[in-house]
Amino acid sequence: MFITPAFAQASGASPLGSTDMLIQFAPFVVIFGIMYFLILRPQQKRAKEQRELVQGARRGDIVVTTGGLIGRVTKSTDENEVELEIAPNVRVRLARSGIADVRSKGEPVKDAPAKDASKTQPPKKDASNS
Repeated sequence: MFITPAFAQASGASPLGSTDMLIQFAPFVVIFGIMYFLILRPQQKRAKEQRELVQGARRGDIVVTTGGLIGRVTKSTDENEVELEIAPNVRVRLARSGIADVRSKGEPVKDAPAKDASKTQPPKKDASNS
């Protein structure tokens, strides 16, 4: 008995009501789109690059752990573990997820510029001092 008047009122609604609802949701859709392209997508890309970097670590590579230890990979025991040499004759097993950065064998440290021996010249001997 009460349902019939409710259906009658709903069927008489104007078609502009659905358009108003779409206009109200449009800012949320735009904000979600902006968040996806500015935050989520680059974060997923960085995570994928990090996974590939860690999985590509092989014997001889110098790695930095999440704890800050720097060591050379001596053995890759399986796909989830590596063995690091952090000091002469000091080896530790480490989960690959504990690797923060992989530095190649000949890659210099970015903070300290390497000095080139060919550019530095020995001091000249002064004849007056000798």
